[in-house]
Amino acid sequence: MTDTDAAAPDGQPNGAEAFVPGVRILAQFIRDLSFENPRAPDALRGNGAQPQIDLGVEMNARGREDGLFEVDLKLSARAAREDGPVFHVELLYGGVFQINGVAPDDLESVLLVDCPRFLFPFARRVIADVTSDGGFPPFLLDPIDFAGVYAARKAQGDLSQMGEIGHA
Repeated sequence: MTDTDAAAPDGQPNGAEAFVPGVRILAQFIRDLSFENPRAPDALRGNGAQPQIDLGVEMNARGREDGLFEVDLKLSARAAREDGPVFHVELLYGGVFQINGVAPDDLESVLLVDCPRFLFPFARRVIADVTSDGGFPPFLLDPIDFAGVYAARKAQGDLSQMGEIGHA
């Protein structure tokens, strides 16, 4: 037997917790969902012409009093043909995140790039399901370059749609 403490397998002394940077999703939810099919059932027949699709993406993040962060991903898609609108879907999909070991200078990009990237596949599925339930083929959004969206808005000084990052 020895009087010295043995090191844990990760090199930390026994009882010391390793402080590893990380992002954990604690909850995901639909905050708001809207689907409009204004010309049903006529729009469902289609006239063979592909509709024009307009997409919108917004990210928003805010700190909570409990030290966690809420991140919202707002996706909208509007489909129209020459003869009028086909459908309009708007989804506000949120998540609650625990973020550890991230430098304050990096927090904004983690919240507005990495967190939306985690939420996107689930929000994409919701949009595919609701358009399918509306009578259309599932509308599958292409992957989004959240880092590019963030960089472009930051370069333009337009982070107003990206919300407050600090704790409430």
